[in-house]
Amino acid sequence: MRRQTIRTGDLPLTRSEIWRLEKYLRNLFRLDTITVVERPKQDDSVEVHVNGEFIGVVFKDVEDGETSYAFNMAILEMDLPEAPASRAG
Repeated sequence: MRRQTIRTGDLPLTRSEIWRLEKYLRNLFRLDTITVVERPKQDDSVEVHVNGEFIGVVFKDVEDGETSYAFNMAILEMDLPEAPASRAG
């Protein structure tokens, strides 16, 4: 028998969830300069900042009555440090 997936869609994040996400990320990365802020035109996700600089987005998803959050962070190749000669190749 196949399991039926009931997806309620992407729901808005509450202020409580935003606070909890910020607390979780600060504890996980041991970094008190992480802030989680609402996005101006999207309510199913929030922005993550470090020292005021945007670093990524957290999306909320509710499926089968379970809520999860996905952190998406893009890293530009030009922002990466040069590899030492021992790590080149």
